[in-house]
Amino acid sequence: MHIILKFRGPPSWHSSRSFLRSQKSFVRHDLYQRLASSDAPQALPKRPRGKSWLWYPATLLALTGAGYYAYENHQPSRHAVLATLRCSQLARAAISGAIDYKRTFARTYASEEDRLDAVSQCHVRSATKVLNALLANGGIYIKLGQHIASLIVLPREWTSTMAPLQDKCDATPYEGIAALFLSDMGQPINELFDDFDPVPIGVASLAQVHVGYHKASGKKVAVKVQHPHLVEFFNIDINMVQSTLGWIKYWFPEFEFTWLGEEMRENLPREMDFVHEARNTAHAVADFENIKTSLYIPEVISANKRVLIMEYIQGGRVDDLAYLAKHNIDRNKVALELTRIFNRMVFMNGWFHADPHPGNLLIRPASKSSKSPYNFEIVLLDHGLYFDLERELRVNYSRLWLSLIARSSLTVDADRRKYAELVGNITSDLVKIWFFGGAKQCRLAPDGIIEADDEPRSDIRRATGILDMASQTEEEMELIRNTVAQGDILVSVLDVLRRLPRRVLMVMKLNDLARHLDHSLATTHSSVRIFLITSKYCMKAVWQDEKNRFREGGLGFGSFLGSAWCVESSTLTTHLIASTCRTFATGYSKITFIERMMDMQASLVKSSAWLRGFYSRGLAGAHDAAAGLY
Repeated sequence: MHIILKFRGPPSWHSSRSFLRSQKSFVRHDLYQRLASSDAPQALPKRPRGKSWLWYPATLLALTGAGYYAYENHQPSRHAVLATLRCSQLARAAISGAIDYKRTFARTYASEEDRLDAVSQCHVRSATKVLNALLANGGIYIKLGQHIASLIVLPREWTSTMAPLQDKCDATPYEGIAALFLSDMGQPINELFDDFDPVPIGVASLAQVHVGYHKASGKKVAVKVQHPHLVEFFNIDINMVQSTLGWIKYWFPEFEFTWLGEEMRENLPREMDFVHEARNTAHAVADFENIKTSLYIPEVISANKRVLIMEYIQGGRVDDLAYLAKHNIDRNKVALELTRIFNRMVFMNGWFHADPHPGNLLIRPASKSSKSPYNFEIVLLDHGLYFDLERELRVNYSRLWLSLIARSSLTVDADRRKYAELVGNITSDLVKIWFFGGAKQCRLAPDGIIEADDEPRSDIRRATGILDMASQTEEEMELIRNTVAQGDILVSVLDVLRRLPRRVLMVMKLNDLARHLDHSLATTHSSVRIFLITSKYCMKAVWQDEKNRFREGGLGFGSFLGSAWCVESSTLTTHLIASTCRTFATGYSKITFIERMMDMQASLVKSSAWLRGFYSRGLAGAHDAAAGLY
């Protein structure tokens, strides 16, 4: 086979340019196609269309399951979640309330009445938010609300909103109580008790009480069990409380309540230790062992840090008038005996119950073996928190009280200022705010306010002593309470509260309890009557201190200067004691005489009520009327 190649000679210029043009066109077309194909989106791997919707729900379900497993089985994770929720609830209420107050105070109002109404509504809104947060968290937050409810210097809207926390606490479910017994006691409930009632008879902020029959002792007992979650969240909760109070101080510098958080941090661990409570109980029993009193303290059978087993006491609330009437118990005597019990603790023993409220008091008819001088016994519960009073503070407080019951004079006013500074670190500029003096705007007694000298238009009677103040009408006291919440007066009162030692505040709280119960019991004696009892115990405390000082001073000089001086010192000491004794006896006798006159007057009031009841409803009506039931 032959291949014939034809050669036409060298290419011409025209044919060469055509060839190059065609090559360039081809290259451009190829490059364009490559660039176009590189800019186009790359196709993703195709999934089966029928299963694409399962991807996100499956992921969400997996994450949820992992979170739930961590919450239930990993303690740090659970703790972090719950702590965040608890803190956020209180923080949200506090921040929201602060913003509400700032807006309310920043507005302008047509009249003072409109401004006061707006502020009152703001109080209610803010207090309700805080109340809901405290109820949601429970535990020590309930304790915080109880403290707020007892602060008499706060606006009425706040104290009345927080008042339900005194009796409103959520119970721990029985399963949680059973688990606590296993962890703390090492035994299930049914091995320790017969007929253990799973429903508590009482629930408080830190614990709840069940009834059962103790197998080891064979007695019917009250079992106090701490809420299990308290220990877990204590540090976080108390830090949050202190932080919140610090925010309040930052936003409103004039409102100083950080001391409240400090007090809770110091005292709550004691209240949460039931072994400590058992020791306090034994101490209190020993203090009243040789005293003829109506006080009864339940026996402690067993004590664990979070479980306390006590003697079960059947009785009624101390302010239950129907219960008192049913058992023929004189409500006047109950009020006076309560005052004696607490005043003996404070002024004679120097060691007193620091959580007094009606829920911690029961009353029952006295048995034949009782050492009560009356036909009833007052049962004191919850001994978790006691305070001691040093001798010097106790005597100075007694002297301060005695100066307050005296009529105002230059000497008495000087004593009031002197002992106010010794007792409460109250300087001369604040003495007028704490009690009677010539304050610029008003004068504050330890438990109230007396209007100022520069308000001559007021018809409030000027009180020159506690006894005068106690006899003021309810209308006058209401005006006083409204006055305290205004202007610089409240700021000064809060400053006083911040300065006062916590023990002095607790003593004042005992005084508040005595007055509250005296009012709740609808007693027929004068409201001054319980102050007279306090005054007598103050006199006893001062008298005991005077005797001790004379004896110690006399012995000291005698041993220093020799036996001859010892005889003279002893004679001088005896003379001084005799002189002081006469002064004490005179004052004590005067108060005793006034007490008897008041008791006679109270009996006449009850007799008059009995006659009115008999006239309207017969013997049953007479009994109820004398008992204060109508």
